[in-house]
Amino acid sequence: MVTRLLKKIARKMFGFGKSKAPSKEGHPTPVKPHADAPKPHAQPATPDRGEAPRPPRRPAPEGDRARFEGRRDDRRPGGRPDDRRSGGRPDRGPRRDSRDSGPGDSRPRRPAMLDAAGGPAPSRIQAPVKPAEPAIPWNPDEFQVAPQEGKVRFHDLGLPDPIMHAIADLKFEYCTAIQGKSLPLSLAGKDVAGRAQTGTGKTAAFLLAILNQFIKKPTAADRPFGSPRALMLAPTRELVVQIDKDAAALSKYCPINTLAVYGGMEFKSQQRKLSEGHIDLIAATPGRLLDFCGRSVINLRNIEILVIDEADRMLDMGFIPDIRRILRQLPPRDQRQTMLFSATLSDDVMRLASQWMRNPDIVEIESEHVTVDSVKQIVYAVSSRDKLRLLLNLMEKENMERVLIFSNRRDETRELTERLHKKGVQCELLSGDVPQERRMRVLEAFREGKIRVLVATDVAGRGIHVDGISHVVNYNLPYEPEEYVHRIGRTGRVGQEGTAISFACEDESFVLPEIEKFIGREIQVVVPDAELLPPLPPPRAHEHRPHGS
Repeated sequence: MVTRLLKKIARKMFGFGKSKAPSKEGHPTPVKPHADAPKPHAQPATPDRGEAPRPPRRPAPEGDRARFEGRRDDRRPGGRPDDRRSGGRPDRGPRRDSRDSGPGDSRPRRPAMLDAAGGPAPSRIQAPVKPAEPAIPWNPDEFQVAPQEGKVRFHDLGLPDPIMHAIADLKFEYCTAIQGKSLPLSLAGKDVAGRAQTGTGKTAAFLLAILNQFIKKPTAADRPFGSPRALMLAPTRELVVQIDKDAAALSKYCPINTLAVYGGMEFKSQQRKLSEGHIDLIAATPGRLLDFCGRSVINLRNIEILVIDEADRMLDMGFIPDIRRILRQLPPRDQRQTMLFSATLSDDVMRLASQWMRNPDIVEIESEHVTVDSVKQIVYAVSSRDKLRLLLNLMEKENMERVLIFSNRRDETRELTERLHKKGVQCELLSGDVPQERRMRVLEAFREGKIRVLVATDVAGRGIHVDGISHVVNYNLPYEPEEYVHRIGRTGRVGQEGTAISFACEDESFVLPEIEKFIGREIQVVVPDAELLPPLPPPRAHEHRPHGS
């Protein structure tokens, strides 16, 4: 029964099973197509959603059906082979939109797209890819800097044009103090031990010497992968990332590849880049570098230049054993150039320098310039219980645009961040308790201005190289004078103005004389006015008041 029903439906729809009267020649009599039957190439317009459904299509005559089935291997207009869509229905070309005019519609059609010459515009797929226009050669004459007495121009150093082009893009004109003293020595291939704080341009000082060496003495093309020519060691991941960014900016027009190697994230990505390409310059933390060396991913036997940045912090954080392990894998000190930079050149640092370097030239910034003149330094004598109140009022009255607040311990930074949140201050925390990926996101958001207030510890703050920090606040005075120099160096960078505010309470004010002796100047100490210490509103009955607030 089902079979008969299916045959009946087939006869009604397609005319299967109907016998045709033979013609005189013995061939089936051709049947004239029905006037309403769609042509093989025509695609009926799709009705709009609001229209009534169309009546079912009439069965196609035998002759039309034969011609229709015979087009299976034909090609549609345009040269594309006919496809068979899902459901077994032949493809009749692209479906027209319901808004287009259907057969017999007298509305004017949309004109075809024309190119600039007036002909039909070519298809995006068929259009050839236009070759990139050659870059206009940079003219060094376009970068002119007038000589000034007492200042060193980058023009005076004999740097190659690709480096000078990048310097011009960065709008550097005159060398900073550490650059003007160290670059003539390092460009000559001498070992240099420099004393300079963060924000004085010391990163560019050793990067320019490295890039100059790479351009003037190119390496062989068959150098094995994972065999860098220069190595820069830094104590924190954030500082490594910042060095890599500065290297990318200065080597913009140089055929040089750089890579940041640090722990906490992106292990496979770093390993793949080392194994699949030539890396000329690596900025690394000691731990991750030793990991890659142990896996034979990095070979340090071809290192030509070694840089140890923030050597005093390396010493404080216990990285010296790791650095000694790294140095044993490098060429001897008389076969490489070594540069060391530190905020302080203490006896311990100089003892290490004598072991790792060959007759280094010592470059020191005068004591009166250990802290830059562009930073205004103020110390408020305040009790520990009034610190938060003073901070909130200063943030409101001083119009602080971008604030970096330092505290000594992780628990102190966490507690301060929570108390600021309760007072309605949008801030973020940057300490060793924060996962590395989040630390990178927070630091990038602070750099882009999406975060106004950042609370950090000294270790995490070492990698904060952000331009435009208007204020640095020492919520707790550091225990070591060197840390004070590192902290306030985050503002007033490279000639910009900044303000460093410190709170001296009954527990920490004893370190202030040591700080003044170290920086070679007295710091203004003031007692906050009454308007900076208005009484806090009384806590609510159900509100828990933090201890000491």
